[in-house]
Amino acid sequence: MANIDRPRGLRPVKHMNGNPYNGEINPYFVPASDAVALFIGDPVTLAGAADASGKYPTVKQAVAGTTNLIAGVVMGFGLTPEIAAMVNSLEKRYRLANEDMYVFVADDMDLIFEIQEVSGGTALTAAQIGNNAPIVVGSGNVDTGLSGVELNNVGETAATEQIRILRLAPGLDNELGEHAKWWVFINEHAFNQELGV
Repeated sequence: MANIDRPRGLRPVKHMNGNPYNGEINPYFVPASDAVALFIGDPVTLAGAADASGKYPTVKQAVAGTTNLIAGVVMGFGLTPEIAAMVNSLEKRYRLANEDMYVFVADDMDLIFEIQEVSGGTALTAAQIGNNAPIVVGSGNVDTGLSGVELNNVGETAATEQIRILRLAPGLDNELGEHAKWWVFINEHAFNQELGV
């Protein structure tokens, strides 16, 4: 049975100690000067500033590359840092480019995420478990609000890539091969580095 091609970025599933993910998020800010749209499941990196209050650090979409340390994954949006929903437009599930927006991020360093393997290339095998791999940034889906970020199956032996491959995600509808879903954690995390932004 072929795997379904349904990218949705990084989706938190549990903590490394076995505890389930129960929705912990922290507010961050994306200024209108940022020209990249954001979707649920997009990884973000620290942008070295904050909102006008100074309380909410700025983030931007993380792209592939070992210098793009991931601070966490977008789980929601809001016009204020107190409400993780677009209360004036409940059907809106993403941030347009060039608009001020608070984003709510799953930023715990020990989270395990599920991510789909990219199309094409040589599919990952069980031999890659424990290796690191880069991400591939794709276009988000404006209908579902979900990210297009996927796990790259090229470069998965590098020591300093962004994602560590833990295992094939469980489920009867998932198997090794193109579009496989994997459990991973963030290897290059912004909060466990000696150097700052």
